[in-house]
Amino acid sequence: MVHSFLPVLERIGEEIGRLAGRGRSADYIPALAAVDPRRFGMAVAELDGTVYGVGEWQQPFSTQSVTKVFTLALALAREGDEVWEHVGREPSGNPFNSLVQLEYEHGIPRNPFINAGALVVTDRLHRLTGDASGALLDFLRAESGNQDLDLDRDVAASETAHGDRNAALAHFMASYGNITTPVPALLREYFRQCAIEASCADLAVATGFLARHGIRSDGSRLLTRSQAKQVNAVMMTCGTYDAAGDFAYRVGLPGKSGVGGAIIAVVPGTCTLCVWSPGLDERGNSVAGVAALDRFTTITGLSVF
Repeated sequence: MVHSFLPVLERIGEEIGRLAGRGRSADYIPALAAVDPRRFGMAVAELDGTVYGVGEWQQPFSTQSVTKVFTLALALAREGDEVWEHVGREPSGNPFNSLVQLEYEHGIPRNPFINAGALVVTDRLHRLTGDASGALLDFLRAESGNQDLDLDRDVAASETAHGDRNAALAHFMASYGNITTPVPALLREYFRQCAIEASCADLAVATGFLARHGIRSDGSRLLTRSQAKQVNAVMMTCGTYDAAGDFAYRVGLPGKSGVGGAIIAVVPGTCTLCVWSPGLDERGNSVAGVAALDRFTTITGLSVF
């Protein structure tokens, strides 16, 4: 490996420790609101699964929307391009839980990473497997090498109790025939998916198949090279909600954030990263996480550009 990642991570950890404004933890999910926004961890995984970390890089946290990448990959692996008949590939330009565009676009969400799109992809995976959240959890356990990964049932219950907007999105899309799973069952699967707990180390290693152009950790192929490119491309254009342009400008990598404070990122052919810090900006992205990834690409020169 040309780059020595541990000194880079240590340098970033020191710089992030001096960062003043760190945002606020997600307050619309009570189980996340109490998490200290200044916590920080970061991990880098090489293609062979070797992982380096700094800070709280082995601390499990609520993965939230980061899991949407893996659900999309599993659905794509099973039904190919048919997925794209039900969800688009364009940036939304609206908040991640917006209902605005759905009526104009006849129940077809703009992309798989806003909530409406993720509900559609979870519906597709559930139709194919009968257990979307279980299939996702099995995949993450296998790819991370951590069989102890599980969901936080308190977070799942908290999201269920405050999930009216997601229920509205699902019912609206069902009215257009774009959701086939009964909405209560779909919401249960979706909230369980978002409530999976994992660490930076787990997620950096589990994302490796996207840096290996679709090859899983055991050497088998999950996605074609073209499908892996598709997932990375949609991450680049849509993975950080309506701040994807700024993320591409600052970081220059495909990435996907979650309101638990995590961001995963891919350097195709080289490595994968995960950073976690719960303090969010107004668009739902980790303030320290974006800053850390910005510094990583600046220091190492690793970017898709």
